[in-house]
Amino acid sequence: MATYREAKCRLCRREGGKLFLKGDKCYTGKCPFEKRPTPPGVHGAGRKKVSEYGQQLREKQKVKRIYGVQEGQFRAYYEKADRMKGITGENMLSLLERRLDNVIFRMGIGASRSQARQLVNHGHFLVNGKKVNIPSFIVKTGDVITVKESKTSNKFFEALKASKAGVMPKWLEFSPEKLEGKIISLPARDDIDSQIAEHMIVELYSK
Repeated sequence: MATYREAKCRLCRREGGKLFLKGDKCYTGKCPFEKRPTPPGVHGAGRKKVSEYGQQLREKQKVKRIYGVQEGQFRAYYEKADRMKGITGENMLSLLERRLDNVIFRMGIGASRSQARQLVNHGHFLVNGKKVNIPSFIVKTGDVITVKESKTSNKFFEALKASKAGVMPKWLEFSPEKLEGKIISLPARDDIDSQIAEHMIVELYSK
């Protein structure tokens, strides 16, 4: 799978808003988007009005970059969501939220989705007692996620055990002391970033 190796903050500038790709840095004055909110490039500040298609494309690119998925994988989520009962756009966002790397991020274990993805890739977690090192693994209601016992002495997880549980979506719960989390329910649209206009992505793919 292709990997983006340029400065991640350029992606935020390109999409015209913070995508929170750098963890805690995004919440400080050191965030480059705070200093230069215009699109990257020599003519970034003077770009003309974007067409309807351009707006739909930018929305798709924004969501792809937030969740860190490539085009083929993203389209597969859309097609799966389209076959499910309910509203396609909301189904698609629910699938993205249920990715294991995103769940680890939402539980506060990873400071960013990219860090959470790395932790998953390195085999630090068990889902229902079985090792899972696939970031795109889709969790379901009732799944229990724990840190592998052999990894609990790692300095990263030792510090996590000493911390307090932060605010997280109501569909998740996590105990830092036990290094254990659980999927209480499937994420509803209200639990997901309201700045995403998923209907524009559905319109784009429906053409």
